[in-house]
Amino acid sequence: MEKTGTATTDSHLEDLFGNPKKPVKNPLVPIGALLTAGVLTAGIISFKQGNSQLGQKLMRARVVTQGATVALMVGTAYYYGDNITGTRKRNADSRD
Repeated sequence: MEKTGTATTDSHLEDLFGNPKKPVKNPLVPIGALLTAGVLTAGIISFKQGNSQLGQKLMRARVVTQGATVALMVGTAYYYGDNITGTRKRNADSRD
């Protein structure tokens, strides 16, 4: 009896959060996030060392990389949004 309840809970959690072992759909988003963090770190270090001109350029580069990463996330969500909606609708129909 316990396993049946756990299996139901697991399938319900997979419906909400997806399969945790599923590969990342867009590997560019984590790469963009790491790139943004790297540019931010380099900018902070250059400010700390007194090179404010380079620090300003790096902070502007950080804004560009951060914007590109957010654009990738929005684009990916838009692209896969129809598939997620279709999946939810199919799951709701199969429960009836």
